[in-house]
Order: sequence, then structure tokens, then C-alpha cells
Amino acid sequence: MEERLWHKSYPEWVPHEINPDKYSCINEMFKTCVNKFSDLTAFESFGKKISFRELDILTDNFAAFLQSRGMKKGDRIAIQLPNIHQYPIAMYGALKAGLIIVNINPLYTSREMLEKFEDSGCRAIVIVANFAYRLEKIICKTEIDTVIVTGVGDLVGGLKGPIINSILKYVKGAVKPYTLKGHFRFPEIIRAGKKMKFQEVKTTKEDTAFLQYTGGTTGVPKGAIIKHKNILAQIEQIQAWMGPVIKDGQEVIITPLPLYHIFSLTVNCFSFFTKGTKNVLIANPRDIPNLTKTIKKSRFTAITGVNTLFNALIHNEDFKKIDFSTLKVVVGGGVAVQKSVAEQWKKITGIGICEGYGLTESSPVLTCNPIDGTEKNGSIGMPFPSTDIKILSEEGFEESSGSAGEILAKGPQVMDGYWNKPEETALVLDNGWLKTGDIGFVGEDGFVTIVDRKKDVINVSGFNVYPNEIEEIAAAHPKVLEAGVRGGKDDDGYEFVKLFLVRKDESLTEKEIINFCKKSLTKYKIPREVHFRDELPKTNIGKILRRELK
Repeated sequence: MEERLWHKSYPEWVPHEINPDKYSCINEMFKTCVNKFSDLTAFESFGKKISFRELDILTDNFAAFLQSRGMKKGDRIAIQLPNIHQYPIAMYGALKAGLIIVNINPLYTSREMLEKFEDSGCRAIVIVANFAYRLEKIICKTEIDTVIVTGVGDLVGGLKGPIINSILKYVKGAVKPYTLKGHFRFPEIIRAGKKMKFQEVKTTKEDTAFLQYTGGTTGVPKGAIIKHKNILAQIEQIQAWMGPVIKDGQEVIITPLPLYHIFSLTVNCFSFFTKGTKNVLIANPRDIPNLTKTIKKSRFTAITGVNTLFNALIHNEDFKKIDFSTLKVVVGGGVAVQKSVAEQWKKITGIGICEGYGLTESSPVLTCNPIDGTEKNGSIGMPFPSTDIKILSEEGFEESSGSAGEILAKGPQVMDGYWNKPEETALVLDNGWLKTGDIGFVGEDGFVTIVDRKKDVINVSGFNVYPNEIEEIAAAHPKVLEAGVRGGKDDDGYEFVKLFLVRKDESLTEKEIINFCKKSLTKYKIPREVHFRDELPKTNIGKILRRELK
């Protein structure tokens, strides 16, 4: 590769290139970490700690059980869990068995779940009990023959675990009745796995590790093929970026962002794992008082989050009283951190928020601000080691520094394509270059700035919402003639979904259409505003002009 202009602005410890061949697969990386940090705490959830050695045993048991069910290398398993111990056990265990993991948002509706199950051809699923009733509705339409259900408190131990499960079921009503014939409970399959012999599976860096579903530019659900090599390259890139700031066996990271999301999965669950970090899992990040209590007890050194989370924390009085003397690294992703939030956070904690940028298709980080205190608010930072960025004009010509155009990226963390969708792959990959759909420019100092999004995607608290999906659901209502969707911003700059409708029946109300959407869409996708119109703006071929919806 040619010398890159922006490397002149790199922190001195960051190499221009990383070694993508350090490990042959994620499983080798896992073994290395277990041997190196065996007695240290790998994960903590609800106060219960699991060491690296214990995690190794539990994942062997899980993998052995999967093999006893006839699952073999390349089979797909869905994991639909919040941040609890069961996630890393199931994830690392499935990888040991050579399986491909399909991460599923626990809040998905039955329709959204079925889309992913049908496309991926999942044979097994690990699902939290809170949402098992949704699986019951659609499992007969899938290839799933192994169902593992778990309560949030199943692995907490002592009296605390059963108490957590009882409160969720009987006090909060969070666990609805379900019937899933022949399903297994998570604790019982771990016990069963103890009596079985795990047969090691030969895995290479070219094998697929994850199918991470994304709407891409069209909103059609597509599984980004994330191979072992992509994750391993991203680990090395993140470690190179963190440099001497992160010490082996000395860090404590708070993980409030869900591990099923590629950002938290790669940064928290993998990259910090290789440093022997204690990972404190937060099952419900919306419970700010409890999150604050956990942070206070943890003597944390790192945390990742999105703008809404940082904003909620800085407005919590108890958070302001925490001792931040051990805090070293704060990483923001998913959506731009507002300047006012970044400034207030630094004022309270003494540490700036380091913003990164990427896509599901790039595992995900492509660029990041330095973590040495020179973060540049409003910028998405500089390209990671072994990552090239170029800016293309609408005519397809490469732009010079300072000129805006579509951001294209190339690097070892970029996917090879989408699962069983060669046409969609061809739309976003061009000789290894990933078309991000974002408009930006590279400054003379090497920092990249986004100025607009080429695609219509709406970013709600770090989660992508695709207008096509919302429009299709709304248009299915018998009283709707036409539907159009675009994003809006509230007074604090947060994006939300706006729905524009032409009624077929004038009796249709805002409440009625929102309740209709709730049946098929997870919470963050539901329109916050509904506007009724006599007609919607269209092109001469009848396509709705979303940008003209006002």
C-alpha cells in the first residue's frame, strides 16, 4: 500500500499496518487468552463473576451439547440474548463447534425474527425466556430443531438468580407464557455437556463466524458474512489503536451496549477480551440508576456507548459523584456524539469521548479518533491501520483532500459479501472497496468528516431503521392507501421515525396506525410522528420522494 497522508497525524505508537495472521481462527485466540489469563475474571453479570478458565469449561460443555444434537461445522445457530453470561458462553461455545452465529435482537417481533431465520437457515436458537412466546408463533415455519431457553438469572447463582427470574416473571410480567415442544433450559444443557466429550473442530480464518443482519442501502434484510479473519483483523487494529494505554490484565470495561450489535461484540467482547479485561455486562442499560450503581462499584477503566446513553448518564446526579480517577478510555459509536454531550462528559469525568465510525459490513470500525486526548468532535477520526479511505464524486472520480463525496473503504475487516445475495453484494463492493453510502471528506490533517448520508437510513440511538420496512408494514393496513417514511430530529438532535400517510379510509387515526406498527416492529422502529396527507410527493415514475416529505 502507498504511504497515506493521514498517517502523519497518527499517535506515535500506532503502526501503519497490522498482522492479520496472528491467529488462525477466533478459537485459537480464545485458547491463548484462557492460558494467559486463566484465573482472572472474564465476565461479570449481576455481581456473578466467571473466570477465563471457567469460561473455557462452560463453552466446552455448550459445544459438546450442540454436537450431541447433530450440529456440525457450518450450521447456523441464532443467539437472541441480552448482555448476560449466557451470551459469551453460547457465542464462544458455538464457535468452538464450528457453527455460524446469527445474532438476533431480543426485542424483535415474530415477523422480524422469521425473516432472519428463513434467510439464514438456522438449525438452533438460544433465546431469553422473556421473548420465547414470540418464537412459539413462528417456529413451525423455520428449520430450527434445537431450542434452548434461558432466564436472565439462570447463571447468577445462589438465591439471587431465582429471585431475578421471579421478579421478571411475576412482578414485572416480563416473561409471558409460552409452549415450545422439546425445548431445553440453559442450565440443563450445561450440566448435560459435562458428561459429553467435545470433539474439537478444525476452523480456519476463512470460515464464516457470524451472519450480522443489516438493511444495507435498500432496507432488505441481508446477512453480512463476517469471517474469522475479519474479526481477528479488527482485534489487531483496535489493539494497535489503543496501544500502551490498555494494559494486560488490568482493565475493567463497562458493557451497556448489546453484544448482539457488531460494535459491542467486536470492541468489548473480543478486543478487550484479548487484553485479559474484566467485562462487566449490563443487561438493561435503560435502567440508568442501576447502571450508575454498577459503574460506581466497578472501578472501571473503560466504557463504550452511544450519544443517548452518555447524555442520560451526565444528567444523573449519582453519576456525577463517581470517582473517575481510574477511567482511561471512552469510546462512542453508532451515531455522532453531540458536542454539548461530549463537552459535559469531559467536564464531569475528565476523559473525552473517542468517536469511531464503521458499518456492520466492516466488522465494524473503519476510522476512529485518537485516544490520546486529541479527539476532534464532529469528526469520525482517521483510518485504522491497514485501512484505506477514498472519496468519490458522483461521477466516480477520486476527490482530493477537502472535497466531499461518497466514502469508500478497504481493509481486512471488510466483509466478503452478503449471505446468498450476490446482486446485493455487487451493489456495495467494488474490487474490495466498500461503498458506505455516507458523504464526507478527508481534511489535510487526515481526519475524516461526514457531512450527509447518501442513503435514506434513519439512525435511532445507534440502530439503523430503513424506510422501506416501515412503509411496507404501514401500507399493509387496510385503511392506508400510500405510506412514506423519513427521519426527523428532536430539539436535542436525536433522530426518530416520521410516517406520512394517504388514507384510504378517513376514520384512520394516528393511534390506530401506531398500534398496528407495534405488532410487527420493534420499539425503536415505531413512528414517533404520523402525518396525514392528500398525496405524497413522487418522481415521474411514481417513486415517493422521501426527502420532500414535510
